[in-house]
Amino acid sequence: MLIHVGCCGFATSRKKYYQDYDVVELQDTFYNPPDEVKLKKLRSEAPEGFIFTMKAWQAITHPPSSATWRKCKIKIPKELWNKYGFLRPTKENFDAWELIAAGAKSLSARVVVIQSPPSFGYSEENYKNVVDFFSSITPAGFIIGWEARGTWREHPDKIKEIVEMFDDVIHITDPFRSEPATLKETNYFRLHGIGGKEVNYRYQYTDDDLSKLRDFIGKVNGSEVYVLFNNIYMASDAKRFKAVLTKP
Repeated sequence: MLIHVGCCGFATSRKKYYQDYDVVELQDTFYNPPDEVKLKKLRSEAPEGFIFTMKAWQAITHPPSSATWRKCKIKIPKELWNKYGFLRPTKENFDAWELIAAGAKSLSARVVVIQSPPSFGYSEENYKNVVDFFSSITPAGFIIGWEARGTWREHPDKIKEIVEMFDDVIHITDPFRSEPATLKETNYFRLHGIGGKEVNYRYQYTDDDLSKLRDFIGKVNGSEVYVLFNNIYMASDAKRFKAVLTKP
């Protein structure tokens, strides 16, 4: 099984990062529509074999009323706010997805991370929206990783149903908070720190934490696993975890 370890964002200079890790998850693509020119240039600068994943633009997951939209250069008219986010099967969300897919293609991204907000919890309507959205988008040569937050964690059976409907969709979790509802050949984990309701970015993983993570990953079936750290100590924690993986 291949295990790829890296960070959510370039935690050091890109030159040094490429030497230390084999994968990065881009974060800028969440706040603004992916810039195909910049992504293609980034791809060309990276070493051969280096892996990019990227976070999907928030337009499909977070309504424009969300605080995260403050960083977006695009201003959505208020009368259209209910057309964006929450994976609604709307023309606006599908148009936003086309921009995401085009950006991922320019980057040759292996995985596109769709992180739904805690406010998008489980309900029959939201379940239907997710199924309709995933059913309507065209597979584009990459894996879609869905990080379902909020009350979805209380309904792993519903996540499992959705993810197993689609060959190119996987369930992303933080394994210190919840295990995937289902595993596939490719699996993806995001580490947000231990403690706090959803995240604790100030947490630094202990040696014991990293040993537990190694043991968990060792039990995961499949051919490929991604482990992406997303805390303020992610550069050192990811490097320490790589060292833990090499210990007998």
